[in-house]
Amino acid sequence: MQPDALMLFAAGFGTRMGALTADRPKPLIDVAGRPLIDHALGLAGGAGIARIVVNTHYLAEQVAAHLAGRAGVTLSHEAERILDTGGGLRHALPLLGADTVFTLNSDAVWTGPNPLDRLAAAWDPERMDGLMLLVPAARARGHRGAGDFTMDDAGRLTRGGTGVYTGAQILKTGNLGPVDASVFSLNRVWDRMLAEGRLFGLLHMGGWCDVGHPAGIAEAEAMLMEARDD
Repeated sequence: MQPDALMLFAAGFGTRMGALTADRPKPLIDVAGRPLIDHALGLAGGAGIARIVVNTHYLAEQVAAHLAGRAGVTLSHEAERILDTGGGLRHALPLLGADTVFTLNSDAVWTGPNPLDRLAAAWDPERMDGLMLLVPAARARGHRGAGDFTMDDAGRLTRGGTGVYTGAQILKTGNLGPVDASVFSLNRVWDRMLAEGRLFGLLHMGGWCDVGHPAGIAEAEAMLMEARDD
């Protein structure tokens, strides 16, 4: 069965954005005339995803006001502290109502095939507990640092290499249960999948830009302009 629920991560402080996030959350920063979170929601809508849960913490009231009245969108507020990706996803599970979900970061911009459609088409729950969308480091615009994973001929992942994780994935949520912490990264879940040979990857064939820092805004806008000119 294909997943039909999406966790959209939007709770962070956006500290790498400096003054731009002093009075607004990073998901509401404009890129090419649209808030970042609307770029992500456009992908979800294009893929026909029925349930979307957005986690919030920093300046949560602004995100809530922006999303008010959006069909199919529910907020998972992390009131006392940010729970990180793993803790935030587990906190949102009652709202997601699914044992297999998409996740997507709200601070990236994409061109080319819809990443959520690509993941859904390649998802094989018999072999996989997780499926990540990657881009080669040479095509990871706005990204600073090395890659994250290497993919073998079957698509199975190992740590290290030139494949940059884009923030888009499909994940079986049952793997969150054994983690004995309320605040934790999905890296802890991925490590278990890696050890069992059940974390796989897929290459995104279009453009991807990390908009986690101010320079990423111009890079993303240039990438979108290039895609329109093609």
